[in-house]
Amino acid sequence: MLKGKERAALRAQANKMPAIFQVGKNGLEENLITQVDDALTARELIKIRILDTSLEDPREVADYFAKELGAEVIQVVGFTVVLYRKNPEKN
Repeated sequence: MLKGKERAALRAQANKMPAIFQVGKNGLEENLITQVDDALTARELIKIRILDTSLEDPREVADYFAKELGAEVIQVVGFTVVLYRKNPEKN
């Protein structure tokens, strides 16, 4: 569990990042979940954009990834989700 200042620092860092994944009309497919898992391992902090064509709710998408992948939801703003998962192999 992250503390307030840690979460704020990650939010600030995520502001400068582009979204690297998009959830569209196909929703949460297995392939997307695998790719998000790999990206969290490599980058630790990622941003996901929920497209207008998606039937998914951004908060539900964030909670789903957090539960399934052991990540933490840093923020959900509009249709953008920011996730963080510490990689123990990184310093």
